Amino acid sequence: MHLREDGMSITAGAGVEVVAIDTPALGDRSYLAHDGSVALVVDPQRDIDRVLSLAAARGVRITHVFETHLHNDYVTGGLALARVTGAAYHVNAADPVAFDRVPVADGDVIEVSPVMSVQVLATPGHTFTHLSYALRAAGHAHAVFSGGSLLYGSTGRPDLLGTAHARELAHAQYASARRLAAELPGDADVYPTHGFGSFCSATQSEGTSSTVGGESLVNPALTLDEDSYVAATLAGLDAYPAYYAHMGPANAAGPDGPDLTPPRRAEAAELRRRIEAGEWVVDLRARRAFAAGHLAGTLSFDLDGSFATYLGWLIPWDTPLTLLGQTPEQVAEAQRELVRIGIDRPQAAAHGGPADWAAGQPLRSYPVADFTDLAAVRRHRPVVVLDVRRDSEWERSHVDGAVHVPLHDLPGRVGELPGGELWVHCQAGYRASVAASFLDAAGRTVVAVDDDFDRAAKSGLPVVTPASAPSREGLGM
Repeated sequence: MHLREDGMSITAGAGVEVVAIDTPALGDRSYLAHDGSVALVVDPQRDIDRVLSLAAARGVRITHVFETHLHNDYVTGGLALARVTGAAYHVNAADPVAFDRVPVADGDVIEVSPVMSVQVLATPGHTFTHLSYALRAAGHAHAVFSGGSLLYGSTGRPDLLGTAHARELAHAQYASARRLAAELPGDADVYPTHGFGSFCSATQSEGTSSTVGGESLVNPALTLDEDSYVAATLAGLDAYPAYYAHMGPANAAGPDGPDLTPPRRAEAAELRRRIEAGEWVVDLRARRAFAAGHLAGTLSFDLDGSFATYLGWLIPWDTPLTLLGQTPEQVAEAQRELVRIGIDRPQAAAHGGPADWAAGQPLRSYPVADFTDLAAVRRHRPVVVLDVRRDSEWERSHVDGAVHVPLHDLPGRVGELPGGELWVHCQAGYRASVAASFLDAAGRTVVAVDDDFDRAAKSGLPVVTPASAPSREGLGM
């Protein structure tokens, strides 16, 4: 396996090439597999132009589209892709969907071409109706598209359909991983949809490739006994983005392709009206540029980060949204990320910089610091340290005396924070920058700590590490 310059990972076997189409901002992958003439696609993202361009570059015709499950973390492009290409759209027969599809079930074999076939494997756990697809060529299972089942060093989380089902689905996930390991050859490549930063993963891993045999050596579902796996999986679950609640219904309804035409241009007076009306006006620039000067009332969601994940998590659904970018291209990139989670059309957009958007009105700013600065200032005067990481991160370790409000709870809890100067931090700076913009918009005096939390203790800050804190992986954002 090697990486192309465009970031797509590729492998080949028995005359079949598999291309992984990365969506790093959501931590997901889609796949195109082809034999040089005919192609299949698994779990496409909504911006299907990427898939169509890839197929055109390879000179192949897409004839089959497969969904491993009704996704919870993005709006699928499967139906739109099938309609554009005329491909058969394969979705679990048990999924209650509102559109025509080719229903598939455990044990089905789909002949994609004289070279390729796909075997359907029921692998419940991430959802009740989750499927995996074994890709066969020349009589051998060369790969399995495992969706949210068997991931690299992990498995899909079992609680997205509600905590009441989490234990049952965790047991099912264990059995599904064991089934894949038992029925597929050890040299079969594993191609998961999740596990590259997605909150659909029970825990995160650093892997970018693996095989069934490789996972048998390291994956908890294949190395632990069932009760230990279930207990560890349930103990490791933490919050996931609020926008997930809208993805399943959207995918069951059958989403159209996205509208990526540019939003209408907004002038300074309109931006001010929208802010005063309580709408969201989001600044896409680098977080330090935002801190140095921004239009009062705007919110910072640096496009160079998990932009869509955190914006989708925090924004009240259906709130009107306006985007501010340095260039039209920056706004277009943000649009592309947002349509993947069902935020389809910004109300407006503006390009340039804060001086253009403010039209003579005073700009706001706040300082940016690191943990060494925080340690120094605490020796001279009292400040409020605000930790906006998730519960699991706080439980592992935190600055002694800090106030803890996870970022996803912060917009509704600003009024609960102690008075005084707020020094806000997270794990690596991104969430702190978002939080600082909310606090600044609320009129609080704020300092954004743009630093890695691993440096907190080294900087002289007292860090509490509870002995009982569970070992759980975080996204590191």
